Amino acid sequence: MAILEVQNLKKQYGKSKVFAVNDISFSVNEGEIFALIGSNGAGKTTTLRMISTLLQISSGDAIVNGFSVIKQPEKVRECITYLPDEAGAYKNMTGIGYLKFMAGMFSTDSNTIDQYVQTAIKTSTLGERINDKISTYSRGMIRKLLLSRAIMTKPKLAILDEATSGLDVINALEIRQMIKDLAHNDGMSFLLSSHNMLEIEFVSDKVGIMAHGNLMVMGTPKNLKQRYNAPNLEEVFERVVKHNEIL
Repeated sequence: MAILEVQNLKKQYGKSKVFAVNDISFSVNEGEIFALIGSNGAGKTTTLRMISTLLQISSGDAIVNGFSVIKQPEKVRECITYLPDEAGAYKNMTGIGYLKFMAGMFSTDSNTIDQYVQTAIKTSTLGERINDKISTYSRGMIRKLLLSRAIMTKPKLAILDEATSGLDVINALEIRQMIKDLAHNDGMSFLLSSHNMLEIEFVSDKVGIMAHGNLMVMGTPKNLKQRYNAPNLEEVFERVVKHNEIL
């Protein structure tokens, strides 16, 4: 079952003839991790923001769990969570205080709030540090806290922009595994963006390569490597974008 169906999505700014996103279509199934990869300025973040209802669509549409981003944005927001690259947390709060505060924005029922918080605590893997002030957290710990907050309500679709940007190897590996567990064990769907090809090769079920607003090619990491006779996604990306080889 498709949780997300992107249909001929376009984004044009003003009267410019240049499209930031140019007529792209793809789908994300239940429990699937779909990644958009590409260089800075390829259109990845613009695509994510349109699907998240944060940026107006020029033409086309995106259907999330049966709801149109254009016609039913409020219903779409009930089905998704969006974690941008530049997201931060209130550093004067403790980790647990932050989670309780955020859970209260999704529900007024105390039992539901407690359920959200317990889900987030378990997902964060911060242990006793969840009781410490966020100001004492490393960048990796903050990112874990933010991700656990993003999925506490168990959304149908989690949209993550550069989920592990700037993290060290250990923290990046832990967050990648967290995403895989949530998708493959809990059935949550993910739409990721990244310029880290090797990371995406590890975590994703399906990949789309973007360049200059265009979705150049899609497939599983394994199939793309076979199709382009390449040892990794970095070399696939180079051939697709630099040499414009589209199959």
